[in-house]
Amino acid sequence: MYAVIETGGKQYKVNNGDVIYVEKLDAEDDSKVEFKVVAISNDEGFKVGNPYIEDAKVTGKVIKTGKSKKITVFTYKPKKGEKRKMGHRQFYTKVQIESID
Repeated sequence: MYAVIETGGKQYKVNNGDVIYVEKLDAEDDSKVEFKVVAISNDEGFKVGNPYIEDAKVTGKVIKTGKSKKITVFTYKPKKGEKRKMGHRQFYTKVQIESID
């Protein structure tokens, strides 16, 4: 059994017990979160929502919130002497999927 959930403008295929990294959620560590279900597959078959399945829900437990590794962003304009070097660290939330209903 698996489900396709949507959070942070992205979709993730999850099973029970999976650990996923999603865009930062406004939730405390060790708290429960629920996700919108786009599609679900179980013994009865595959069901797709329009855009979500109303009677299905996926719950997860927030493990931690943090920042990912730093990436370097470098922009320049050739022959103009214009350049700019920046760094970026994206926030994330680590979530463990507990149940698919």
